[in-house]
Amino acid sequence: MFFTNRMWSVPEGKEISRTSREVEPIKLNSEGCNLNLFVKPNSNYSRVEVSNTQNVITKQQRNSETVESTARKKYFMVIGINTAFSSRKRRDSVRETWMPRAEERKKLEEEKGIIIRFVIGHSSTSGGILDKAIEAEEKLHDDFMRLKHVEGYMELSAKTKTYFSTAVALWDAEFYVKVDDDVHVNLATLGLTLAMHRMKPRVYIGCMKSGPVLAQKGVKYHEPEYWKFGEVGNKYFRHATGQLYAISRDLATYISINQDMLHKYANEDVSLGSWFIGLDVEHVDDRRMCCGTPPDCEWKAMAGNTCVASFDWKCSGICKSVERIKIIHQRCGEDQNAIWITTF
Repeated sequence: MFFTNRMWSVPEGKEISRTSREVEPIKLNSEGCNLNLFVKPNSNYSRVEVSNTQNVITKQQRNSETVESTARKKYFMVIGINTAFSSRKRRDSVRETWMPRAEERKKLEEEKGIIIRFVIGHSSTSGGILDKAIEAEEKLHDDFMRLKHVEGYMELSAKTKTYFSTAVALWDAEFYVKVDDDVHVNLATLGLTLAMHRMKPRVYIGCMKSGPVLAQKGVKYHEPEYWKFGEVGNKYFRHATGQLYAISRDLATYISINQDMLHKYANEDVSLGSWFIGLDVEHVDDRRMCCGTPPDCEWKAMAGNTCVASFDWKCSGICKSVERIKIIHQRCGEDQNAIWITTF
């Protein structure tokens, strides 16, 4: 406890030379002032002010119309199909099965708010033969999303960041989806699945897994930073498998804003999961997003439980997808009109 005998005193106004009594009252002179102001209808002042007011109102109306006309269109979902320079046959097989082409794809954008693009960056040799091949394919199909990214298998985590950042800048959608080009997708079922989570601002949807952290060099999916995950033999935190997953707008925006600070692990799906692990995000584990190829997806379709996506776990996609995806589409695909008659 602290005591003091000092008291705060109000200083005397030594600088004030006169008291309030000595201050002479201010005289208000209303001479020359018309207190009953009257503006004649034909006065120039009146006409100028009205004209100025009308100009301001007109300008505001034009600005309002401009804002409305330039407002970003709302979309339901953006689907980015991850692809590589060497995957021309895979892309063609996707175009011939579950991905609408040409006018139908544009109709899908306008009527259903669904954007679908093959996602690819650039080669290490800018303007080389690989880039020219993609440019020629783009002129033919107009279904690519080119990224400011140098392609490479070890750069998939960086590509994922760039994809979400670019997609959220181009399209204002409720959901952003990433899928590999060797996976079969049922669009209407995917749409219905995502629509169930519309009211969740931060949602991460996919087939959640927790595989082992591989510390041994030379093996597939080796994790150079294995020591960050604890002792040897530990497992990764829960994350969606990389064949297909979806995130909400808020999470895509978060990636875009913080892309320079988000750490990249060796595996793309692990990287994405790590970006959300410390956030208030709802993880949704939906096994329809990772069905097996026939007979698995076929049996489920016959039972009325149509799969969102189908692939082979052992191949991390459909084994020999170019040859098999058409058969899978015939046996596991939803009705060809499903996407047009389904309301999201």
